[in-house]
Amino acid sequence: MLRNIDLNEISDGNLYTANDLVRADCGGCHGCSDCCQGMGDSIILDPYDFYQLCQGLSLAPEALLDQAVGLSVVDGIILPHLNMTKGKDACSFLSEDGRCRIHGFRPGFCRLFPLGRIYENGSFSYFIQTKECKKRNRSKIRIRKWLQLPDLPRYEDFICRWHYLLADLQSHNDRMEDTAYQKQVSMYVLQTFFLTPYQKEDFYSSFEERYVACRKIFHLSRPL
Repeated sequence: MLRNIDLNEISDGNLYTANDLVRADCGGCHGCSDCCQGMGDSIILDPYDFYQLCQGLSLAPEALLDQAVGLSVVDGIILPHLNMTKGKDACSFLSEDGRCRIHGFRPGFCRLFPLGRIYENGSFSYFIQTKECKKRNRSKIRIRKWLQLPDLPRYEDFICRWHYLLADLQSHNDRMEDTAYQKQVSMYVLQTFFLTPYQKEDFYSSFEERYVACRKIFHLSRPL
């Protein structure tokens, strides 16, 4: 998602790497689910999120879309998002006692909070959001430990490639100025990166093949 932000307004003004310590640890939340409610369609899923949900819930991609995931247009591209429950406007995976039922394979958006990422010069850095989490006196924790992701360097490489691929596709669509063509691009992204199942053993290699093919098909000139 492309946003113009002032880090001084929403963070401590510092940028971090995965090896840095930040005050993000809320001690397991203890049933506080404030960050899991009222999010609308803002919890956008990337291909790894979608893959993890399919694996964790034992659902085919189409079934996941039918049950817990909706579609939004984000910066001109159709992307999936987690649905909120009707009425309560809470995450559909939130239990009655305010606990996450998919915590082990939760999306990156949720895993990152209260951190954020800022993308610059073909890469990205982490920052700490100082006004989003209501928990006070959070403990320091190393970002890589907070994220709890296996093979973090490979994941970060994927995140970077995905972000800049979407940015390039948006620019490509803007240049074309053809609504029908723009929709075709969106449907290609949805089908290729979300609805076509990945190899269970190695998501990243499968994603890389699709990433390279996508850049070639749309003649995108800024590969990472």
